[in-house]
Amino acid sequence: MAYKSDIEIARAAQKKPIQEIGDKLGIPNEHLLPYGHDKAKVSQSYIDSVQGNKSGKLILVTAINPTPAGEGKTTTTVGLGDGLNAIGKKAMVCIREASLGPNFGMKGGAAGGGYAQVVPMEDMNLHFTGDFHAITSAHSLLSAMIDNHIYWGNELDIDIRRVVWRRVVDMNDRALRQITASLGGVSNGFPRETGFDITVASEVMAILCLAKNLKDLEERLGSMIVAYRRDRSPVFCRDIEAEGAMTVLLKDAMQPNLVQTLENNPAFVHGGPFANIAHGCNSVTATTTALKIADFVVTEAGFGADLGAEKFMNIKCRKAGLAPDCVVLVATVRAMKMNGGVAKADLGAENVDAVKSGCANLGRHIGNLKSFGVPVIVAINHFVNDTDAEVQAVKDYVSGQGSEAILSRHWELGSEGSAELATRVAEVAESGVSDFKPIYPDEMSLFEKIETIAKNIYHADGVVADSKIRDQLKQWEEAGYGNLPICMAKTQYSFTTDPSRRGAPTGHSVPVREVRLSAGAGFVVVVCGEIMTMPGLPRVPAATSIRLNDGGEIEGLF
Repeated sequence: MAYKSDIEIARAAQKKPIQEIGDKLGIPNEHLLPYGHDKAKVSQSYIDSVQGNKSGKLILVTAINPTPAGEGKTTTTVGLGDGLNAIGKKAMVCIREASLGPNFGMKGGAAGGGYAQVVPMEDMNLHFTGDFHAITSAHSLLSAMIDNHIYWGNELDIDIRRVVWRRVVDMNDRALRQITASLGGVSNGFPRETGFDITVASEVMAILCLAKNLKDLEERLGSMIVAYRRDRSPVFCRDIEAEGAMTVLLKDAMQPNLVQTLENNPAFVHGGPFANIAHGCNSVTATTTALKIADFVVTEAGFGADLGAEKFMNIKCRKAGLAPDCVVLVATVRAMKMNGGVAKADLGAENVDAVKSGCANLGRHIGNLKSFGVPVIVAINHFVNDTDAEVQAVKDYVSGQGSEAILSRHWELGSEGSAELATRVAEVAESGVSDFKPIYPDEMSLFEKIETIAKNIYHADGVVADSKIRDQLKQWEEAGYGNLPICMAKTQYSFTTDPSRRGAPTGHSVPVREVRLSAGAGFVVVVCGEIMTMPGLPRVPAATSIRLNDGGEIEGLF
């Protein structure tokens, strides 16, 4: 049987005017700022007006460690949202925006798949409503003002060897990881080493996704550390006096973007920090607003549960006062077989033994999530080649872990295929059994927090960090930052820092290469292994296949 491609399905969508989608949530037209006919921003005044409403149920969708076989976390998020609406619940979806860089690299689009998609798909994966451009511009403004301050006399006595504010661009460009700036003579400033990160790794992105309103945004921007003086005292963004202008650039970007699923159900798509180098969740503003205008909110955290879900629980929930009522852990038969040692080319053949062998990765994620006090339901994202015996093997394993697994066919059938999953998730979310709590307290030392994540989530024997890193953490504690949560920057492909080690490995350690203080965002970034904050393009980038066809339609993006 031939199946339509994701883009073919998306182009055939019967989209409704965005005002009708707003009507489903009770958002008056005057509080929608349309971007064309099928997307709009929601005004801050409306967001403020609903804060007294009762909150709905929060459902987190996460996944096992990603494999080349594909897990379909976003697809499941969208399918579950549609399924909840189909069974009579007032539900909406909250997901992140897509970064341009990976779209032109190897990742492709990030709007779901099959008959569980958010549209307009091309817009979401390209410029959308300009949020990422605004973040890039605000970040670049601060970069320019720092160097300008140094050029015009350096009244703050910035040590140009200790400027920690790097530049950003929303593209995968390894040539910019380390650069020398201000070459070319006296008129161009003082030469110094610097570099670029990708926009989604910017602290500005993290702040936009954690800020509660524009005032909070400006205060957090002002608290960012951009450099150090010769006496090692920090220089803040507020010292450069850039936070006001940056807030102006981000004013519209702070407003959530309203779009729709293929089944015309509402979705907020807002913010996009990476989960392997940032906290990997959509904006607090979008999530908290959704909870005030819908009975069920389905959101996701990026990559595997060891990164995205851990940060959702320990950073986003802690900062925003949120608590998930149910967690859905996405797994596929194909991924189980890959974790069981089957090559990607051989995934089409039935192999129940490999499925059973690969389930160890799934089991570890179930245990980790339960340690937060939340109920866990496994969603088996159905692929057409899955056999009944393979699916049953996953269900039996999950049952043995004290949870339940439900097969969901949303990719093929939309809400009809996710109705069983939606029904059970709603039951669990409404049961009140969740007893959520982060896995470490605020008052624990920074290094102990790192060890807690490494040992309890990654199941490592310990953390390897030299005295320079340990001393830096102690200095931050003495400066009043010891109560901050930890944001681990680590490969998404493994519980270890080695992306090739699949399954549920033990007997490993977590080497810490660098620590960064994100004082404005309110967390400490811990860079582990060889993780990069500026990705590179693959040998054959997806961009080589992206073009406009004769009908003016985009080809090759998906």
